[in-house]
Amino acid sequence: MKRIVSVSLGSSTRNHQVKIEVLGETFLIERLGMDGDFAKLRQTIAELDGKVDALGLGGITMTMPVAGRTYTIRSASPLMKIAKQTPIVDGTELRTVLERQVILDLDRSGSVPMEGKKVLVVTAVDRYSMAQAFRELDCEVLFGDLIFALGVPKIIRGFNTFHSVVRIFAPLACLLPFSMLYPTGTKEEKVEDAERYSKYYHEVDIIAGDFNYIHRYMPNDLKGKIIVTNTVTGDNIEELRSRGVKTLVTTTPNLGGRSFGTNVIQATIVAALGKKPTEISDVEYLSTAKSIGFLPRVEHFA
Repeated sequence: MKRIVSVSLGSSTRNHQVKIEVLGETFLIERLGMDGDFAKLRQTIAELDGKVDALGLGGITMTMPVAGRTYTIRSASPLMKIAKQTPIVDGTELRTVLERQVILDLDRSGSVPMEGKKVLVVTAVDRYSMAQAFRELDCEVLFGDLIFALGVPKIIRGFNTFHSVVRIFAPLACLLPFSMLYPTGTKEEKVEDAERYSKYYHEVDIIAGDFNYIHRYMPNDLKGKIIVTNTVTGDNIEELRSRGVKTLVTTTPNLGGRSFGTNVIQATIVAALGKKPTEISDVEYLSTAKSIGFLPRVEHFA
């Protein structure tokens, strides 16, 4: 049996464990939340190094590829160097190819029509390929990066403006402590202010991006909305249903009632192939995910 562990900076209340069959072999997949404790995160990675088949780094992203440039978060970079024996991934390489493909495939199949709709991408610096997929589908895209990541109450409209803003703010933001950029630990569990930015949720047809950012200012009324995200628990799903969400899409599969982050899925693929992450191409990531049966989750609530 192979063991995959995602060590996440996020809340331990979202921990989960599941056994699945991958290419004829049993995999034990676990998620361990560190409740925002960086010291505990580093210690846990070090303790698991050499004892598991692959590690995922969750709740924090090291690199953000945007429009031909790659931005590196200073506080995350050392975490990827702790493990000396076990391969460790943060999901970026898989997310970059998977999320775009999922959105295009769901639209083309008619399962979740998205072409021409209005979309709020809560943060596109970590979901740039997702934003690009919506552009390919002639969607009008609103970018919430200044609001959701930096607390600046300004929505960004259009790719040209977004690119300009990123070139100015991303290098500076990458120097900040990650806790200032992202809701970690218990901050994941509550809506900070359900009405503060509700007009942007109400303005669009689709709300897309990291679920913790979506949840951060999520209004009580989301009637008829399509949510395109990644990591959700059973409680998150019931919360979305109660708010009137029409359709939930997670780009990662439903494993034992929970959709894990792309770091988990990437770590599973790395272990299944027995290769270093740098040896796996974009095409191989997609083909392996398909052969394993890692399909997106689509739930229509209304």
